[in-house]
Amino acid sequence: MKTTYLIGLSIIFSHLSFSPVRAQSGAPYIHDPSTLAECDGKYYTFGTGGGGIITDDGWSWHGGAERPGGGAAPDVLKIGDRYLVIYGATGGGLGGGHNGRILTMWNKTLDPKSPDFKYTEAIEVAASDGMEDQDAIDPGLLLDPTTGRLWASYGTYFGTIRLIELDPKTGARVKGNKEKDIAIDCEATDLIYRDGWYYLLGTHGTCCDGVNSTYNIVVGRSKKVTGPYIDNVGRDMFHGGGKMVIAAGDRVCGPGHFGRTVIDEGVEIMSCHYEADFNQGGRSVLGIRPLLWKNGWPYAGDRFKEGTYEIESQRRGYALELTVDFVRMQQERAAWFRAEDQQKPVIPVENQKLEDVISTWPTGDIPVRTSDYMFRPHQRWTITAVPEAGGYLSNPYFKITIAGTNRALAATASKDVTTVPEFTGADEQLWRIEQLTDGTFRIMPKVIPGMEGINKKFCLYSIADSTPTLAEYDFQSDNSKWAFRNH
Repeated sequence: MKTTYLIGLSIIFSHLSFSPVRAQSGAPYIHDPSTLAECDGKYYTFGTGGGGIITDDGWSWHGGAERPGGGAAPDVLKIGDRYLVIYGATGGGLGGGHNGRILTMWNKTLDPKSPDFKYTEAIEVAASDGMEDQDAIDPGLLLDPTTGRLWASYGTYFGTIRLIELDPKTGARVKGNKEKDIAIDCEATDLIYRDGWYYLLGTHGTCCDGVNSTYNIVVGRSKKVTGPYIDNVGRDMFHGGGKMVIAAGDRVCGPGHFGRTVIDEGVEIMSCHYEADFNQGGRSVLGIRPLLWKNGWPYAGDRFKEGTYEIESQRRGYALELTVDFVRMQQERAAWFRAEDQQKPVIPVENQKLEDVISTWPTGDIPVRTSDYMFRPHQRWTITAVPEAGGYLSNPYFKITIAGTNRALAATASKDVTTVPEFTGADEQLWRIEQLTDGTFRIMPKVIPGMEGINKKFCLYSIADSTPTLAEYDFQSDNSKWAFRNH
């Protein structure tokens, strides 16, 4: 399904200890979801059978989205000031056959409570007769940003994946357009464009069998929208190729129906459904993951997990820490030049303990800085989700405290960062943590005191080697980027 632009390496953190990944809050139950669509500050996604779910903040989901026509596997794309919806009326073996129809319709808004909410009459853009080696179901949309041309891919394991061209003004099939077969051995396809490449993402494996579903998402790429789509080892998707993007993990299985959403430069997420969430009784649920890129290939990152970390600046590699005096550790050192010292038993050196140094810290607010990481208590941060405070696409907000204490990182009205003695749940003590497309992270306060609304502009920023502050996010600068490391 298609790419949505909202504003516009490998994963490098590990865990000392963490809770299970938190699922999307509320009622994120859906199957075959469309790409996420933003409308008047809310996000919508539509699923098989009609209807869909809505979120006000990107984290907590509820029912209420409306889409007539029933059928299967819709997609939605905003073109100009209207929303184009495409869906499969039948097909996929539904009702015992593979005769399907692909339909499109328009709406000025996705908000059912708006006076402008009214779908146009659906029109047919493709069909399959149940006898040919093709199944008209599971459509996805791409509006090519380089040409303005509109494309739809569709199909299932029953035959081929096909590509057709639509008119972006009417949603109808371009007159005289001839469908083109571009892949096999997948379904629920999506086309996206990035950096001169067209990517075809297909859902591979088995569906609709709960915890036994083997769905996974694979990808190939081409310099032309019409293909051929080749994977990372040179296999054509028309002959069954495809590089893995996401498979089962974190007690969810069967990811399918890919959608890409660009939040900011270097900040992308992918949506899908999981055929079964083990922690949600095996229900089919909406999945949202960071979308990362390595060597020109997309892959799913991991949603941020709670734990205790060093927070490391990418500017120089220094660690975020309290601005307190460095307390030296006592150590009985063996002399390397004395043989008798080398024969003594080896006794591991314990890390410095919080109780050994906390009395030397000030009791009020303590500023932060960055410096060499030395396993010290003033450099160890525990990050804990605060789901009751809401969230954003992919995660709830987090509190960031010095490990073993309630001392919390906070934003100030002067756009600096400090720590307050106690976490109170104030918005300036809540943090948005998002993995960037290169595997690093940006860290943003929910609000900045004195500024109106939710902060979507200023991030934790290394203005100098030892000086963190809050400044405008810049993906092109390592000053904006951080890593979370377990030591």
